[in-house]
Amino acid sequence: MKPKAILFDLDDTLWPIAPVIAEAELSLHAWLSEHAPEVARQFSIEQMRAHRMELAAARPELHVDLGKLRRASLEAVFAHAGEDAAGVEGAMQHFFAARNAVTPYDDVLPGLLKLKHQVVLGTISNGNADLEVIGLAHHFKVSLAAGDFGKAKPDPGIFLAACHALHVAPWDAVYVGDDLKLDVEGAQRAGLRAVWLNRTGSAAHLEAGVKPDAICSSFEELLAWLEEQLAE
Repeated sequence: MKPKAILFDLDDTLWPIAPVIAEAELSLHAWLSEHAPEVARQFSIEQMRAHRMELAAARPELHVDLGKLRRASLEAVFAHAGEDAAGVEGAMQHFFAARNAVTPYDDVLPGLLKLKHQVVLGTISNGNADLEVIGLAHHFKVSLAAGDFGKAKPDPGIFLAACHALHVAPWDAVYVGDDLKLDVEGAQRAGLRAVWLNRTGSAAHLEAGVKPDAICSSFEELLAWLEEQLAE
């Protein structure tokens, strides 16, 4: 069946995220050294990361919004260090500016430009990337973030909500992502077709027991697969 809509994951699908987060946390710690020195003195980057993990375990409702989780963790370490809580807002703004300094994979922009003339495009993400800041928002008719929606992948609800917003049935949509469980299995459970964008050549799907509708290593392969679907 010809797809009417293509939905994308963001982090590690449209751009690599691990080095960006690592750099953002280094930049944030440097900012804290200047603006909240007791926090920086008492908490290393690793200790702040561990604190967020502990907080996430204690407050599972924060899993759906990574921004709220980071903010709650900063509020706690600011209080522990005796720093003015008003500084948390500046810390969050600094982190988000660095977190959104992503560089899309080389094949992404050419691929989006080709696709948007054939099908409607959207995004679904569990992260907190700001497509307006990044400069890609205009390519997508709908963009849903778990933190705003209130449910995160692999919950079928967020996939169904995106399809509803695009005015397409789930079976008329294809979801593209890098995570087998969150993206592929989650989308398929909601009735969408799902493409695993496997840029590393991993065979993890065999161990995970997940069967993507297609496996592509690049946007070029994704475009070729979609052209086959559109031609049918």
